[in-house]
Amino acid sequence: MTNLLSFKFQNSDEDTVAIVPCVDGVGLDQLVAEFERTSGYCDPAGGYGGLIPSHYFFGPLPSYFLGQEEPVIDDEPGEIYVLSCECGEVGCWPLVAHVRVNEDMVIWNRFSQPHRPNRNYESFGPFVFERIQYEQAVNTLVGYDDGR
Repeated sequence: MTNLLSFKFQNSDEDTVAIVPCVDGVGLDQLVAEFERTSGYCDPAGGYGGLIPSHYFFGPLPSYFLGQEEPVIDDEPGEIYVLSCECGEVGCWPLVAHVRVNEDMVIWNRFSQPHRPNRNYESFGPFVFERIQYEQAVNTLVGYDDGR
């Protein structure tokens, strides 16, 4: 079974757009918060927000979400922020995932919260997307690279 990727756009103020990945129509911020609560990670659970291109240069978002830009934490290819802190800063409280791309599929796995290295996210995901659907979804982000 594959998942469906989409994005929702939230305005935190007049000029700031946050991009929240959604898996099967549910915000990733909600999915990981529920995972953290049920895993007993309550100090804190959740606290995530969308990515704000006007606050952090991700590179072109379609290639970023394919794991083709610079890794964000460990210099490991395909490593991306999928969520930032609810304050909008990726360095404050991010959720990191690894993106693996093959001919037909894109997989998000190996999630981590770099400020809580003892948390085990092994059973969160993996999320498996058909590559065509995934690329169509990330191509909707063209133009948001500069925070529009």
